Amino acid sequence: MSLKTYDTLSLSEPAPHVLQVELNRPDVRNALNTRMGEELRSIFLPLQFTPGDLRCIIITGAGDKAFCAGGDLKERQGMTDHAWRLQHAIFEEAFYSVMDCSVPVIAAVNGAAFAGGLELALASDFIYAADHARFALTEVSIGIMPGAGGTQNLPRAIGERRAKELILSARPFSAQDALAWGMVNEVVPAADLLARALETATRIAGNAPIAVRQAKKSIHTGLQADLKSGLFFEVQAYDRMISTEDRHEGINAFNEKRKPKFVGR
Repeated sequence: MSLKTYDTLSLSEPAPHVLQVELNRPDVRNALNTRMGEELRSIFLPLQFTPGDLRCIIITGAGDKAFCAGGDLKERQGMTDHAWRLQHAIFEEAFYSVMDCSVPVIAAVNGAAFAGGLELALASDFIYAADHARFALTEVSIGIMPGAGGTQNLPRAIGERRAKELILSARPFSAQDALAWGMVNEVVPAADLLARALETATRIAGNAPIAVRQAKKSIHTGLQADLKSGLFFEVQAYDRMISTEDRHEGINAFNEKRKPKFVGR
């Protein structure tokens, strides 16, 4: 894949068909400024419908202290209400495009993930966390509230009552708490975090890409509906695979006792 150069992000391809997006403002704990929002939006927005040969994405932060400390409040100092709304619209578009990304997105949380940083992690499909990572939705402590998915994604991950406690108190919590409550999938030593995320990303990338995308879509869409509607959508998603080259390749490879070579068609 062709990797562009960005001002606030560092991109790499640690394995075939896997993109690593590193939030790269370590001097300010990878805080989200307008430019980072624009760059995240430019990467993820096209991926809803045109993923190309991309099969999995890892999002992480530069350095070992922070995944993302949230919005850059120094940049926001003195902003007019109008400018604030325009900037927040950029963040909404960026984060919603992460949620709508057709390929799986893994957050590898390497440190503090506060406010918008936690919302970005929650916008991903699942989360691995370093053992020293800390989390919080702190917005109500500065006169605002989570507005990039936090009030919707956190309750869906850990339940309404726990989410209310954390959002309304703005209380930080540990990686171990997040694991116990079901928000993160696994807590690993910091030195092993990216390797663990890459292991899963590589495994995902080795599966049939159309099947992976359709399964992700079915899970995500079905959870927004009643069971009967979800089952109906699942069958429609399943039908998409029947005529693909990859379906034929997968069955042939199984019967020939070899590893399949999926091409995304």
